[in-house]
Amino acid sequence: MTDISPYEALGGETMVRQLCARFYTLMDTLPEAAACRAVHPPSLTRAEEKLFEYLTGWLGGPPLYTDKYGHPRLRHRHLIAPIGKAEIEGWQLCFHKAWSETVPDSPLSRSIVDKIDALGWHMANRPMETS
Repeated sequence: MTDISPYEALGGETMVRQLCARFYTLMDTLPEAAACRAVHPPSLTRAEEKLFEYLTGWLGGPPLYTDKYGHPRLRHRHLIAPIGKAEIEGWQLCFHKAWSETVPDSPLSRSIVDKIDALGWHMANRPMETS
C-alpha cells in the first residue's frame, strides 16, 4: 500500500480550484469578511491563483507556488497589508465556509483546518484589538 498525499486524498486539483474559487467569492460577499477584503486589490483573480498554487504544494501536490516564486515566506510577503484580528477572523470565516462546502469532513480534513487556523494567526502584523 502506498501513502497518498492530503492533496490526492482530498480531491487534487479539482478540489483545490473549487475551494479557492468559493473562498474568494465568500470574501467578496460576506460582510464579516470586509476587513480582510479591504486589504486586497479590487480584482481577486491573482490572489485566487496564488492561493491555488500555494495550497496545491502545501497539501502535497505539485510545488506550483515554490516553482514560480520560491520559498513562500508568507508572513514576510503579507507585511504590505495590515493584518489584525478582524482581517484574520474574516479570512478564517471564508476559509472554513469554503472548506466545509468543498471538502468532506474527516480527521484529515479537520487536522488541515487546524493548521490553517494556526497559520492565519501567525500572519498577524499589528496588535490584536481587545474587546
